[in-house]
Amino acid sequence: MDIRDQIVNKIKRNRISTTEVADCLGKTGVFKGAQAVNRGHFAVGTVKWIYTYDESNWPIHEQARDINEGDVILIEAFNCENRALQGELVTKFMILYRQGVAVVTNGLMRDANDLIKENYPVWCSGFTPVGCFNKKPEKELDPELVRSHREMYDGAVAVCDDTGVVIIPKEQLTEEFLGKLDFIESQEDIWFDCLDRLKWDTFDIVCLKKYLEEK
Repeated sequence: MDIRDQIVNKIKRNRISTTEVADCLGKTGVFKGAQAVNRGHFAVGTVKWIYTYDESNWPIHEQARDINEGDVILIEAFNCENRALQGELVTKFMILYRQGVAVVTNGLMRDANDLIKENYPVWCSGFTPVGCFNKKPEKELDPELVRSHREMYDGAVAVCDDTGVVIIPKEQLTEEFLGKLDFIESQEDIWFDCLDRLKWDTFDIVCLKKYLEEK
């Protein structure tokens, strides 16, 4: 099992939150504009980066064919104005038939009632009934932009819960980061023990870290 799989398994088995993962990343890593559609979902997996642009969802349909089981599908929209990128049909294909574990986007979605009714694991920036066009864009998206964003996201790890979405960059998928996950869990246990059992205040716990002085 490679280090990425170890990190994914540890986060999944211990249900390590986006808050804790962001702390391990030095309070960074949030994928902006993506909020949970349905509460209570927890998803972690390798990022499959998909893009679309110029008010078209043609690229989404084309790239969705390459989704692998266990992927977190991360969809970035460029120049799509206020149009929805996709709705229930494409989401069902990605989650049910391609076996992705989550759909994440900085864009809008539609079919909100169906996404909610089916309780799909979706994170997006909001909803609108007005969708993109299923026509191939007239020109290609800037190749350098595609290259840089694919390099940034493909193969990274995404963690998704009610608080939002955090991306662990590929260069952070190391033994050192695995150790940070262990540390953050132990620290949380200690903090809550100090609060619930010892009845310390949060200044003593978080700021002064008085527990480090205790035997």
